[in-house]
Parts: sequence; C-alpha cells; structure tokens
Amino acid sequence: MSSLDGYQRFYSGCRDKPTVTDDSPDVRELAKQPLLGLKLASHAVLDTAQERGRLKCSKCGGSRMFFCYTCCSLVGVNMQEIPVIKLPVKIDIIKHPNETDGKSTAVHAKILSPNDVTMYTYPCIPEFEKDKVVLVFPGPGAVSVQDMIQCLRDGSKNRLEDPFDEPCLKRLKSEVQTATHIAKDPQSGTQGEAKSSESRVYPLQRVVFIDSTWNQTNKISTDERLQGLLKVELKTRKTCFWRSQKGKPDTYLATIEAIYYFLKDFHQHCLGQEYSGEYDNLLFFYSYLHSLINKAKTSAGKC
Repeated sequence: MSSLDGYQRFYSGCRDKPTVTDDSPDVRELAKQPLLGLKLASHAVLDTAQERGRLKCSKCGGSRMFFCYTCCSLVGVNMQEIPVIKLPVKIDIIKHPNETDGKSTAVHAKILSPNDVTMYTYPCIPEFEKDKVVLVFPGPGAVSVQDMIQCLRDGSKNRLEDPFDEPCLKRLKSEVQTATHIAKDPQSGTQGEAKSSESRVYPLQRVVFIDSTWNQTNKISTDERLQGLLKVELKTRKTCFWRSQKGKPDTYLATIEAIYYFLKDFHQHCLGQEYSGEYDNLLFFYSYLHSLINKAKTSAGKC
C-alpha cells in the first residue's frame, strides 16, 4: 500500500468545469491539474514531511503522514508551518460512525480551521437553534446560498406571524443590491464593514455538514434533530472525485469540497464581497494529495 493510504487514495481535487470544448488542449491540461489558480500556502513543508516518511501519532500511536485523521492533530508538521483559516461562520460536521476515518476529508477543515470547525460522530448531534442554522445537503426544498439568508429570515418571521413579511426572493434582491453598494463604498470603515457584514448574514450562526458516503447519509439527514433546518444545496458545483459513487450526480460533493464551495459562495453572495482566495487554503492538504495521487497514477500508466 502506498504512503497515501485510505482517504489519500479516495479523494481528488476540485474546480469548476472549464467552458472550452472537451477535446481541447486546455481541457486536457486542466484535467491533469484541476487545482491551478488557487491561492495556496507553500507545500514545501509537506514535501519535507513526505520525504521523511510516516511517523507515529503522539496521541494514538497510529502510523500517519502529515496528520492523524483519528485525533485531528498534526504529525511531523508544526501548526506554525501550515495555514490557519479564520471562517466567517461556525461549522459543525456530523460524521457517520461507519465512515472510515482515513477516507474522510472533514479532518482537513478541522485542522486548518480549528477555532471555527467542530466535529461530532453520529448519533451525537448538538442542539441547534433552527432559525440560526442551515444544513448543507441536497434534496427537495433545498435553496441556494444566494437565497439562504433571506429564507432564514422569512422562516423566523413567519413563526412570529409577522404581517409585514415580504416574499423571500423579492427582499433578497433588494438586500444584494444594498450589499453591493456598501462593498463598493470606499468611504466605509473597517468597523462599519464588520457591522454591515453581521447585518447581512443575520441570523445565520452555524452551518452543518454531513460527513459520510452518500449511501449512508439517509440515517443522519432524516434524524429528527435535523428536521426543520433550512437545507442548502450547492447546485452549480461539480465534484471531481476520481472514484465516483455509482448512481450519484456530479453535484454530490466531498465534505471538504462542500465546505470550500459553500464559503466561497457565502463570501460573494451573502457578505457581498469579491472573492480573492480567502478560503483557498482549506484545500491545502487536498490539493497536495491530489498532486501526489495524479503523479502515482501517471507513473502506473493509469492517466
């Protein structure tokens, strides 16, 4: 078995599909390097760690490369050597108990954003204020990130029987225009921008993701404790797994893909700001492993 093991052989990188024709040289090149264009920290520390080889996790004793996916801790790498990302919203990940730790990309988010990401193993689910939390999961009734904030507000006001409530999409359009105006205003100060951002995303406080193979998600997604949460679907995003799951559409994403794309859309459509790679480093490990895996496949004549 290669030094990648488990999840390191399971997941690939991700990027929006190119718009050029399928047989063009550009598409063939992007297929080989789908993570081009991301603003990532240097992978030199991972190169060094890989050359050194596997080490034992100081907590569980497992043989690991880069980090321990069981303990969510770094192995052979220091926190000062990797990027740490501050997220604009708290994230909760609910992991299926049968999901193999070594195949899960959820640990990437926890290690790279330790103060904003919390992981739970089902059936452990925290108590949520349903007016302030969304579940990123596809299906009937799921809304886009663009519509999410207004739908949360509408749902909250409907429960309060507000007679002056406006249709979700009509109010959303008005708020997006306001947010764009504020974002472009060169006179607005840092404090004002922070308050404006908080106002635009209110009442959202947490975002929930399910970490599981798609064939095992039903048990968690139908749990009564998650019922009533607004569902959000990343309908325009495509997965780039090299081992796709049979019978599932290409909009069904890996956990780290879903978190990354959600935050990217959130930054643009909810915070009303131009995206400049603020969360690209969530793919720090993912992109590196993708490169290693592609090189291994090429060497084996599988690419």
